[in-house]
Amino acid sequence: MTQRRPVRAAVFSAGSWGTAVAKILADAGTSVVVHARRDEIADAINTTHRNPGYFPDIELPAALSAVTDPAAALAGADFLVLSIPAQTLRTNLAAWAPHIGPGTVIVSLMKGIEQRSHLRASQIITEVTGVRQDRVAVLSGPNLAREIMDGQPAAATIACTDETAAHRFQKACHTAYFRPYTSTDVTGCELGGAVKNVIALAVGIASGMGLGHNAQAMLITRGLAETTRLAVAMGAHPATLSGMAGLGDLVATCSSPLSRNRTFGTHLGHGLSLQEATAATRQTTEGVKSAEAILALARAHDVEMPITHVISALLHEKVTLDEATATLMQRPPKPER
Repeated sequence: MTQRRPVRAAVFSAGSWGTAVAKILADAGTSVVVHARRDEIADAINTTHRNPGYFPDIELPAALSAVTDPAAALAGADFLVLSIPAQTLRTNLAAWAPHIGPGTVIVSLMKGIEQRSHLRASQIITEVTGVRQDRVAVLSGPNLAREIMDGQPAAATIACTDETAAHRFQKACHTAYFRPYTSTDVTGCELGGAVKNVIALAVGIASGMGLGHNAQAMLITRGLAETTRLAVAMGAHPATLSGMAGLGDLVATCSSPLSRNRTFGTHLGHGLSLQEATAATRQTTEGVKSAEAILALARAHDVEMPITHVISALLHEKVTLDEATATLMQRPPKPER
């Protein structure tokens, strides 16, 4: 009787979220190879079972390995899991694409919109690699990497136009502490993940300014409304934005001090400049990179997004903190929708 080989996943790269998802996959029994850019990171993962760049205090599964050669990482991979900054996806993927197998499903963990093209990650993936849409999946939800590394309960949505592919990856990453749901609404999942970062900046700014929980709850609620308006205008199902990739991700990102977007906003609310907040946060903040692109999508689809508009203006130093607050509060009253 022929023994089936284990499902194999290649995770690019060894950042905080990539490391967390690699751990989830390994804990679920999937064979995992992490692609690390630096030899010292790969060596440490292979010899000490720790990632010294992220979570050096947490031991990784012994079966998890790392390489610096993208071809070696992708050899025989059933899944390519991409966890890199959205703005660098196009360039990096073009270099990796020749090594992607004909049956490999590409899973995006990215939550940003490309600045130049205003494309979502899944659209960039199909454009650069030439793979069909049904070979591209998205994982999104309330997933703070530190909590997942600690084994705390979490859930997410895996969206793919091919339900079979979504179910395959669901099985590959289902553990006692990580519960994945499936969906076919790729657009809704991606927009929920991207726009919530901008809303988290707004909530962080409100917190930093000392505006209180009422103001923060208002921003979260109205932020969900404008996210849903854009997503539905672009073909998403409204229910998606009430799920893990919408409301769930929004609440976690806006509420937790572990959220880099909320933290960045808090720095701005304390009066730091954009450059000072960037230095203090020290990690990629997708909301800062994607705000203008999201606003461009809103204009293209004739969707009103007042919070995103104000945050974009603030990031481009067109308004002050006080002016941003006044702009939102002095908008004409209207029915809640």
